[in-house]
Formats: sequence, C-alpha cells, structure tokens
Amino acid sequence: MLQIRDLIWGLLFIGCAAAIQVQITPTQGEISVGESKFFLCEVVGDAKDIDWYAPSGEKILPNRPDIIVSRGDETMSTLTIYHANVDSAGIYKCVAKNGDKEAQATVQVKIFQKITFESAPSPQEFNEGDDADIVCNVISSPPPSIIWKHKGSKIQVAKDVRFRIMKNGHLQIRGIKKIDEGMYNCEARVMARGEIDFRMIKVVVNVLPTIRARLSEVNATADIGSSALLACDADGFPEPSVTWTHNNIVLERGDKYSLNEDGSELVIKDVKKVDEGDYTCIAKNKAGEKAEEVSLNVFVQPKITYLNNQTASEFDEQVTLTCESSGDPTPTISWSFENKVFTEGEQSLDRNIVVRSHARVSSLTLKNVLFTFAGQYLCTASNSIGQDNQHMYLEVRYAPKILGPVTVYTWEGNAANITCEVEAHPGASVVWFRDGLQLPSANTTNMKIFNTPSTSYLEINPDSQNDFGSYNCTATNVLGSESKEFLLIQAEVPSSPEIQQVEPFSSTAVVSFEEPDSMGGVPITKYRVEWRLPGQEWTGSEHDAKDDLIMITIVDLKPETTYEVKMSAVNGKGEGESSPARIFTTEPVQYSFTISSETPAPIAATSMALKGEPSAPKLEVKVQERGNTLKVSWIKQDDGGSPIKHYLIRYKAKHVSEWKPEIRSPHDSDYVLLSGLDWNTEYEVYVVAENRQGKSEPAVISFRTATDPTTIPDAMDGGSGLGTGAIVGILIVVFFLLLVGVDVTCYFLNKCGLLMCIAVNFCGKAGPGAKSKDIEEGKAAFTKDESKEPIVEVRTEEDHTPNQGGGPTEPNETTPLTEPDGKTVKDENTKGETEVKNATAEVKTVPNEAPQTNGNESKA
Repeated sequence: MLQIRDLIWGLLFIGCAAAIQVQITPTQGEISVGESKFFLCEVVGDAKDIDWYAPSGEKILPNRPDIIVSRGDETMSTLTIYHANVDSAGIYKCVAKNGDKEAQATVQVKIFQKITFESAPSPQEFNEGDDADIVCNVISSPPPSIIWKHKGSKIQVAKDVRFRIMKNGHLQIRGIKKIDEGMYNCEARVMARGEIDFRMIKVVVNVLPTIRARLSEVNATADIGSSALLACDADGFPEPSVTWTHNNIVLERGDKYSLNEDGSELVIKDVKKVDEGDYTCIAKNKAGEKAEEVSLNVFVQPKITYLNNQTASEFDEQVTLTCESSGDPTPTISWSFENKVFTEGEQSLDRNIVVRSHARVSSLTLKNVLFTFAGQYLCTASNSIGQDNQHMYLEVRYAPKILGPVTVYTWEGNAANITCEVEAHPGASVVWFRDGLQLPSANTTNMKIFNTPSTSYLEINPDSQNDFGSYNCTATNVLGSESKEFLLIQAEVPSSPEIQQVEPFSSTAVVSFEEPDSMGGVPITKYRVEWRLPGQEWTGSEHDAKDDLIMITIVDLKPETTYEVKMSAVNGKGEGESSPARIFTTEPVQYSFTISSETPAPIAATSMALKGEPSAPKLEVKVQERGNTLKVSWIKQDDGGSPIKHYLIRYKAKHVSEWKPEIRSPHDSDYVLLSGLDWNTEYEVYVVAENRQGKSEPAVISFRTATDPTTIPDAMDGGSGLGTGAIVGILIVVFFLLLVGVDVTCYFLNKCGLLMCIAVNFCGKAGPGAKSKDIEEGKAAFTKDESKEPIVEVRTEEDHTPNQGGGPTEPNETTPLTEPDGKTVKDENTKGETEVKNATAEVKTVPNEAPQTNGNESKA
C-alpha cells in the first residue's frame, strides 16, 4: 500500500516539474510620459529561454536603448521601459520555452500625459464689446476636460449664450462687458485617473465711451408749432456727460431748445426750415470722448391726389394707369402688382410694361393686354419723410381659357372625374360633348355633371370599352368660346418591378428593387413579394407602396438554403405580372469564439462559447401629429440563426447623462411610440435585438422634437377662444350636475343613492314613501360575515304584498323576504336581542351569498 502511494506522489511531482507557468508582475501598468517602469516575468518550472516581445510582435533585443530586457536567473526576466513615450504603449508578451513546452503571459502598458498648462497668462486684457478669447492651453492624455469657473461658480454656457468653451479649451465671451471683469478659474480634469489641476486668470475689461443715435435721420414737418426730438444714448465708465452742438455752437436750455436731465434728448421747438442740418451729440468721460451726428430734415408729407380704376379687354393694344401726388421734396412714385415693384423705365424684356414719370405724375403703360394683367395695382408716393399708398383695380375682360390635364385613367366599374377648369371674365357656361352629342344624353345613365363657378366635373362610371375615348369640354362667354378634348383611357395593371439586388443573411434577405416602368395610369398601392424553395409552392407577403419604399425584408428563412424570389406590383386595376425569379442562398449562422486573456491556455481551450447574435436593426423616425411624440420604426435584419426574443429600446436627451427606463418590445413588433418628450430637444435612441445567443450591436438614431407651440388659434375670426382649462372646468361641472340628477332620480324612484344614504344614516329620516312603522315595529337583521349563516329580515304584516299566484315569489326590492312568525330573531353582529312586538310579523331566510335589501337600505 505504501509503494502505490509513493508511486502516485512521484508521478505528480514529475508532472508538475514538466509543466511551465508564467506570471508578470505587475499585471498591468500605467506610465506617465517621460517616466520609467519595469515588469518582472516569473517562471514556475524549468525554462531554457525567457523572451519578451514588443506590441508589434517583434522580439525585444538586448541592445535597444529605450527598452532593456535582463535575465536575473533561470526563473525570471525583467523588462524595463525608460523615459516612456506614446509609442511605448501596447501589449507586451513574456514567453518561456523548454524544448517543445511553452508558456506565455501578457501585460498591457498604457502611456499617459499628466496635466500640463502650456499657456495660461494672467492678467489678460480686452476692450468692452470685443469677443474675448481667454487663453488656457492644457495638454494631457487622454485629453483633459476643461471647466471654467467665475466667482466660485461653474460657468453654464447653456444659460448664457455669450459664453462659449472652444474646442481648444479657451473661454470665449462674446461682447465682453465690464461686469465680466474678475478672476477666472481654468480647471483641467482627467476622469480616468482622478487627476485635476487649475490656473487662476485675471481678466481686465477696458471701457471707452460709446454713443448711438436712436435715429440717424429725423424728419419733421414745417408746420407751425411742431417739434422735433433728437436723441442719442451714451454709455461708458465712468458715466459720460452728453452735450449737443449745431454749427459748432453748444446748445443750451432756453426758449428754442430743451434738454432732459442727462442731456441725451434734445427737443427743437417750433421747427423751421432753417433748423434743417446736422446736430452733433458728444459723450465725454475720463477715458476720452466720442461723437455721433443726427440729421434733421424738414419736409412735407407726400399725398396721392389722383388715381382711378381702369377697364380693358384682352389683346387691346395698351392700357395706361396714371397716379399723381404732392409733397416736398418731390415724391418718388412707384407701382407694385402681385409682389412685383415697377419703377422708372421698361420693366420687362418684351417691353410690354413701361413706367414714365414727370414731376409729380407717373404712368404705368401695359402693352398687348393679357388677362393676367387684371387685378389690384398699388401706387406709392414717397420721399425722405414718409409715403402715401393708394390702390386701383384694372379689370380685363377675356374669352374662356380651359386648364387642367387632358388624360384620365380608370377601368370598368370604377367611377372617374374629368375636370374642366375654366378661367373667364365675365363668367362662362360649360357644355360637355361626345361624338357631337351633348352630355348627358337620354341613353347615358352612367354619366353625371357637377359644376362650380370655375370648374365643371364630368363623372363617368365606365360600363364597357365604349365608354373610353375622347370627351369635349366647351366654355362660352360674351367674348368668345374655347373647346378642349379630354381622353378617358383604360387603365392597365402595372408592369413588373425590377429586382436590383438580393442581400441574404442567415434567416432574412433584403430585396432591393426599382418601381415598374409602367404604372398602368393609376398609382401603385402595394407590392407583393413571393419566395420559395426550388420546386415548392410560393410563400408571399404584401407591403403598402410608399414614396421611399425601395427595399423589402424577407424573414423566417433557413440558413444555407437556396431560394427563389419574385415581385409584382398592384394598383387599383389589379396585380401585374411578376418579375423573373431571382435565386439567392442564405448565409450560414455567424459564430465567434471568446477566450479570456487571463485564463491559462489548457482551460481557455475548453471555455469557447458559441455565439450567434442578431444583426442590428435599421431605424427610422417619424414625427407624429403632436410634435413631442415620435414613432421609431425598425426593419429586422439577420437574426443570427435563432429567433428574435424581443427588442430593447433605450432613449435619452443628448444633454443629459441618465437614460430613460428601458422598453422591451415583443419579437413581432416593428415600432415604438415615444411620447411626452421635451419640446425642441435633441434625443438619441438605441435599439437592440436579442435572441437566445445574445444581443446585437445597438442601432443608433438621433432626432430633434418640434418647437413648443406658443399660441392657440382663436375660435372665430376676431374673437378669443376658450382655453383648455376653461373647457375642462365646464366638462367637470356638466358631469357633476349629471351625477346629481341621477342621484335625485334614484332617491325618489328606487329609494337609493347618496341622498338616501344621508337621509337614513345622518338625518334619521325614512325614504320617500316609507312608513314610520318600518322603524317603530320592524327592523332588518342580517349577517354579512364570512360564514354561510342565513340572512334574517323582519317586516311587519302591513308591508307584505300577498302572492296572487299562491306560490312563493322570487324576492326583489319590493317583495317581502319573511314569512309570518312570532319568534324573536337574533343578530350575531349585535350583543342584544331584537324582539318583534307585532304578533303577525313575517320571517324568511335567504342565503348569505345573495344579500337582499329592504326599502330602507341604501344602494349608494
């Protein structure tokens, strides 16, 4: 027995001696740029060679200056990295060998740059109103996040649009002000290492006087007693003083001029023509002075004195419109028509519109009159002080003109409208003909005519091929007539779509196609796609035709299987021919193998896990009627050879870090509605497909919600509509009154309801029609506990209604529940006993599962 145990221990010792194990200390390393670090590779077991390999896969030789490998003894080797730079980062590998035995271990080396302020001068000076760029240049790896603080608080760029943190970390203050002066803290952080550093920067704002005229030119009328106001606004530090000059003379308060307290407003009284000219507003403080000029123009308001309506007929040689005005200086007269403005000279390439002006008179000449010239014309007289506007109307009489498409498609049994749109002045009468006969004729029952002031509709419900063909619309007024032929054409089924490409996956395939060359005259409503295994029956699905539908996904296919696919289009007439069958083969299920980097090789070889995750779905977003509700739709892609279990949806606003609660959607769903979103906010959505093998990569899409509506349209023109709160309040009042009406009705008719309950329990009164003897001589006693004991009710004989049929009746609200008896009834819910004093009382029991009510019980 001892020999066997020694043999086992000997074998174990030999096996342990033969195996090689490698371990690197430390297991990972982070080195700042310029620093040095070493890593120790320890070997358990006999190893002849211990070598290090660089991240590039090359063996590290002993003669490298920046990285040195040294072997201390047979069981360890040291890797030393001197003065590390970013190129030193990567995964280093230590390999131990002894004959055909080999073991290895890896260590990941990360190189980072400490936070370093390259340039953050203080103080930094700017002029008020400039876009200040406060310099703070910081470097680190990974790049640091920069936070700016002022007066102890973090600068919120979202709350003040003047502040902006640039890509280089600088702080930009748009239009810097005096109040922005002070100390600013430029703080750099590297979250991965918890590293932080900052620099305090003093910002100085230099303010010079600024001045702005409220109006650079002021117009005044030379009427007796009129005044003119000249004003300018000055700013600076310290606050500047304001003075006015005219012709180099400083103006003082008096009979002619008046100034407000700070001198910014100058009022010129009793304006004369001699007051016309330039006035200078001067702002002055310790830092200097600035001046701004204001011009005073004394004019006469323009006024249109002559403008009349005109009438012409189409194809007249010309018509002239005349406009006269008065004013000083002489007004400029312009014409406008349908947002087109006509000034002096020829206004069109064909020279049909000409404007001529002389002194205070302007004429607009329209040559070769067309019906489109009719309408309202605006004459505008203007000078530097103002303007005057008046309208005139040009009436153009013209013969009918028929507009609209000439071809209409339909099919037998499907009614269609032929539209004859007519423009004419005066109005025209419209008549329909076919083969010289006016419609509708006596033998046509499938045609109807509908007329509006400008359009005539011929409705045709074709019975046969004879109803298709040419129809004539003739419009006539006092100036002439016009006819137009319309064609009613037999619609056809569409031609076949052209399959451009089939992109197969393991269980799905995406069919890309082009719409048919021929629509058949009417829109396509659906596309039908069919697929099958060669030689078997077709399986199909229909898809509504949309403007952007160019791809259809086939689902529930088998991996590594050959299929045929064809497509056809459907319109109102019917289904067209199918396209030629396209052959494709689905892909095999894609597998990947995952091995832990820290697991020893023999164990890692047995830890392979097959995974067949689905592909990420394709997403699209559509805004719903309410602007903060959106529909996120997805198209299923490859399911990885395993059915989709469900879809996982997450979303959040981009400016926040917290995600909304995850939504789980069933496997057969293809969209989700996101409602109650914030207005005018950018969101991002992640959609993940999951099967038994795992989750797909997330499909990501971003969108922005609509702007919150700020106005509610008036209920009527010129009136104000009720608000939402008022409407809700009215509905609540109506509902309350309805409940009160129902309760009162129940009180008087059925002796129940809330009023009945109040009358019995609080006022001690009987309901309407009840007798006082019900209270004095009889009471109902019944049990309502969990037991199956009968309910006992006592009534006096006076309330009993005899059964006319002689047999027992079904108890109801008015039928007594007792039989004559003179016994005393006990109630388990009370401690005392109720004795019925009437010698002819009725007692009857009913099951506890169906309790009855007497006349005094409330149903509320």
